[in-house]
Amino acid sequence: MKYAVLDLETTGHSASDDILQVGLVLLDDDLEVIHTYNSFVKPTIAIPPFITQLTGIDEAMVADAPELSDVLMDMIPLLDDAVLVAHNVNFDAGFLNQALDRSGYHTFAGRRLDTIELLRILFPSITSYQLGAVSELFGITHEHHHRADSDAMATAVIFAKSVQKLRSLPLLTLQRLSSLVDNGSDLSWFITLTLKQVEQNIVMGVPDYDFFNQFALKAREWTEEKPARSEEGASPLQDMSFEQYLDEIKQRFIEQFPNYEEREAQTTMFHEVFDSLDSKRHLLIEAGTGTGKSLGYLIPALYYGIRQDEKIVVSTHTINLQEQLRHRDVPLLKQILPIEFRASIFKGRGNYLCLRKFESKINTRDMMSPVDDAITASQMVVWLGETETGDQEELNFSNKGTDFWSTVASDADSCLNRACPWFKRCYYHRAKHEANIADVCITNHSMLFTDIQADHRLLPTYSHLIVDEAHHVEEVASKHLGMQLGYYSITNAITRMFKDSRSGLLPSLRIHLQQESDERVQGWLETIDTIIPTFTEVKEHWEKLFEMLYSFVQASPDATGENNQSVYRLRGDSLPEGWSEVLAEETNIHTELIRVLKTAEKMSEEIKDRIDELAVQALVTDLNGALRDLTRVKDDLRSFMKVDQTTDVFWLEANMTYKHRSLHLYAVPIDVSSQLQQYLFDVKDSIVLTSATLSVQKSFQFAEEQLGLGGFEEAGRLRTVQLASPFNYREQALVIIPRNFPVLKGSAGEPAFISMLVSSLADAVQQTNGRMLVLFTSYRMLKQVYDPLKAALAATSIQVLGQGIDSGNRTKLTRRFLQQPESVLLGTSSFWEGVDIPGEALTCLAIVRLPFQPPNHPLLEAKSELLQRQKQNPFMKLSIPQAVIRFKQGFGRLVRTAKDKGIVIIYDTRVIETYYGKHFLYSLPGPKIEHMHIEQIVPRMKEWLGAEKEEENG
Repeated sequence: MKYAVLDLETTGHSASDDILQVGLVLLDDDLEVIHTYNSFVKPTIAIPPFITQLTGIDEAMVADAPELSDVLMDMIPLLDDAVLVAHNVNFDAGFLNQALDRSGYHTFAGRRLDTIELLRILFPSITSYQLGAVSELFGITHEHHHRADSDAMATAVIFAKSVQKLRSLPLLTLQRLSSLVDNGSDLSWFITLTLKQVEQNIVMGVPDYDFFNQFALKAREWTEEKPARSEEGASPLQDMSFEQYLDEIKQRFIEQFPNYEEREAQTTMFHEVFDSLDSKRHLLIEAGTGTGKSLGYLIPALYYGIRQDEKIVVSTHTINLQEQLRHRDVPLLKQILPIEFRASIFKGRGNYLCLRKFESKINTRDMMSPVDDAITASQMVVWLGETETGDQEELNFSNKGTDFWSTVASDADSCLNRACPWFKRCYYHRAKHEANIADVCITNHSMLFTDIQADHRLLPTYSHLIVDEAHHVEEVASKHLGMQLGYYSITNAITRMFKDSRSGLLPSLRIHLQQESDERVQGWLETIDTIIPTFTEVKEHWEKLFEMLYSFVQASPDATGENNQSVYRLRGDSLPEGWSEVLAEETNIHTELIRVLKTAEKMSEEIKDRIDELAVQALVTDLNGALRDLTRVKDDLRSFMKVDQTTDVFWLEANMTYKHRSLHLYAVPIDVSSQLQQYLFDVKDSIVLTSATLSVQKSFQFAEEQLGLGGFEEAGRLRTVQLASPFNYREQALVIIPRNFPVLKGSAGEPAFISMLVSSLADAVQQTNGRMLVLFTSYRMLKQVYDPLKAALAATSIQVLGQGIDSGNRTKLTRRFLQQPESVLLGTSSFWEGVDIPGEALTCLAIVRLPFQPPNHPLLEAKSELLQRQKQNPFMKLSIPQAVIRFKQGFGRLVRTAKDKGIVIIYDTRVIETYYGKHFLYSLPGPKIEHMHIEQIVPRMKEWLGAEKEEENG
C-alpha cells in the first residue's frame, strides 16, 4: 500500500483559478516517508494580493517556474497505485483532476482519504481540525503555513498519527466503527481494511479498557461508598490556624514557583472569604483582573469546608471557567495545599452521555441524518475509550452533532436508575456521587437554578455557596425561573418518536413487538398505528400556531432587530388582532395531546408490565421520556397563552431569515430579587458573590438591589469589599476619547460616522501593526465597517477578522487573531467579556459605542415600567448601571497581566459630553484618560508606545 499525501496552493477556490505550488509526500504501508516532491507552478493569471499575503508566494517566485503540464508529468508516476490523502481531500483532488483534464491527462480515479475526517473520528476531543492548529497540538514543526511543501509534510505526519491511532484501537471499537461507516465510501473501505489487519494481529488483554455490551470504555467503575479521608490528610487542619495554613501555602508557592510574588489583593480576598464563611455572613467582593480570584476563594473555602466538614458549592456562569477550574486551578491546589481534598465538577444532566440510550441508538441504527450521525456516533465510540466524565464538552461535533447528542444525552424522564444495566458505569450518576462526597463541588449558574426549580434534588445539600462571574446571576435566574418554548419543543419530541416507517421510537417498538408472542401484541400494534397519525395532526396544528404567532412579530414596527432577530411583546390588556384564532389553535393542540398522550401512556405501561425483553424495556423508557416532554410543553403552552402579567413579561422572538421555525415564546419574571432572597440569601449560611465588575461608581447599590440583598448590609448579614487591582493602570493603559467625533442616534451607523470611524481605525491599527480588538454593540454596524476597513487596509499586510463573517465561533476567531498578530478583530456581544488575549497580542482596544441594552427589549421595558411605578428613574437606576458593568467588562480585555500595556480608544463622546458619562469613566480602575481631536490620536499613540519601547531598551 502506498499513500500520496498532497497539498496544493492555488490562486483561489473557483474553477478558473490556477495551481501555484504542489507538495507531495509518499508514505509506505509502515507510514515511512519514501519520497517527496514539490514545485512552484507558473500560473496563467495574476496572483491576487490576499493569496500573496496568505502564502508568501509572489510573482517573482513563480516567474521561472515550470508550466503546469510539466509538473503534472512528474507527478503522474508518483500517484500511480497510490491512495490520495489530503487535508480536505475534495478540494485538492478537485483541483488536481481539473488540471489533469485541462492538460489532456487521465484524471485520478483512485481511492481518497481525508485527514480532517480521520481526525474528527480518531481525535474527537481536539478543539480545531485546522491544519495549523493540529500541527501545533501534535508538536509538528510547521514553519511555512500555507506553503504546499510544508503543509504536505505536516499532513503526512498527521495522517501517520491518525493511522497509528486507528491501528491501536481495541478490536471491539474497530468493529463498531466498521459497521457505523459501512456506506461504500473510501473511509469505510480503509476502516474495514484496518480491522482485517488488526484481527490478524490481536494483542490479548487490554488493561486500560472496560469491555461491556460490545463497547470498549475507559476502565473506571465506581462505588457508591464514601471513601474515608486518610488520617494524615485530615489531621493537619485541626491544629492549624488559618494564618498558619496561609503561611504554609505561601512557602510551597515559593518552593515551586521561584518568581512567585504575593498579591496584596489576593491575600485580602483570602481573609474576607474565610471571615464570611466563618461568621455565616454574605459577601459581595469585586476583584479586578490580576487578583487571582479563583485561588482567592478556593484556598479559604477548602480550609473552612474541610475543617468544619461542610460542603462548599462554587458556581460559575460559563462552562469555560468551570473547565479552567477543573484543568488549571484544582490540579495546582493539589500540588500546593498542605491537605488532601476532593473537588468535583457537576453540570446539568444534558451534558452527560446516557450509555443505555447510546447503545440502543447504535444497535437499532436509528439515525436521523445517516451520514452526519454515523460520523458523530463514530467519534463517540472512540471517545468512550478515552473519557472519564462522559461530558459533551470534551467533544468537537460536526454540523449536526449537537442534534445527535440531544437524542443520547442523559435525562431524568427516561432514566432507569439502578435497574439500568449501565448504572455502575453511568457518567451522570458518577458525577452526582462525586459531587456528594467532594469537599468542593464546582457547578454553574444554570445548574444552580435548575436545582432550585427541582426542589434541591440535584445538587448536594449545601449551606455555603461561592458565586463567581456574579454579575450574571440575575440574568440567569430570570431565564431559569421563567419559561421558554420554541418551534422545536414539540417537533423534536415527535420526531424522536417517529421520523419515518423505520426511524424513531414507535417504529422500533413496532418491529420488536412483532417478535413477541404476548396475546396483546396485536392491540398494541393497532394503538401505534392509531397514535402516529394523531401526532402528525398535532405537528400540523403546531406548525400553524407558530406561523400565526410569527405573523405578529413580522408585522411589528420593530421587525428588523439586531442580527435579523426581532421581538414582539405581548400585553394581556391589548392582545393583537387575531389572538382568538391563536387560542383556538392552541385548544386543538391541547385537546389532541391530552387524548393521544393518555392512549400512549396506557399502552406504554401495559408493555412495560408484560414484556421483559431488555430492548423493549429500553424503548418504552425512552418513549415515556418523550411523552413527559410533550406533557410539559402542553402545560407550558397553556400557561403562556394566558399572558398573565402580574409578575411576568411575555414576548415572542424570531429570526426574520428562518421565520416561524426560529420562533421562541418567553415568559420571564420581571423582578427576580425576591426569589433570589427567598431561595438563596434567606436560607443559606453564607454566599460569596465575586466578579471583576460588581460596582458602579465605586458603589454596590445596583448589585444589592438586583440580587435581593437590599437591607442585608444594615442588618449585619452582608459585607461589601472592592479590591484594588494589582495592575498599575496609570502606567499600563491610556484611554483616548476623540472629542470631535460625531454623536450617533440609533444602532445603525450613519455614512459620515462610518466613514470617519473606518478612517480612524485604519490609521490606528497601522500604528500598532494589527493587534487591535474593536468592540461593537451592534452586529449591523460591525458589518457596515468590515468591508470599508478591509479596503482601507488592502495595501498593508493587516487582515480584518469579523465575528459572524469570518467565523461565528469566538474561540476559533480568537485563535486566528493570536496566530496572525497583524490583524484587527471586530467583535460584538460575546467579545465584551471572557476573551483572554494577554501580552503583546492585543495592544489597542477600540470601543465604538457605550454598551446600552436596546431600550425596546420587552424585559428591559417591563423593568423600566416597574421602576416608573415606583417613582424611580429607569435610565439612572437600570440602563446606566447595566451599561457601566458591560463597559468595565469590555475595558478589562486590554490589560490581562502586569506587563501588558496598551491603548483604549472610546469613540462614543457621550462619556465626556453628558451628565452620565462620568459614571463610566469613574468606574474604570484608574487609567490615564485624555481627550483630543481625532487627528491627534495617532501621534499620541506613537508617543505612548514609543515611550514603552524606550523603557524596554533603556
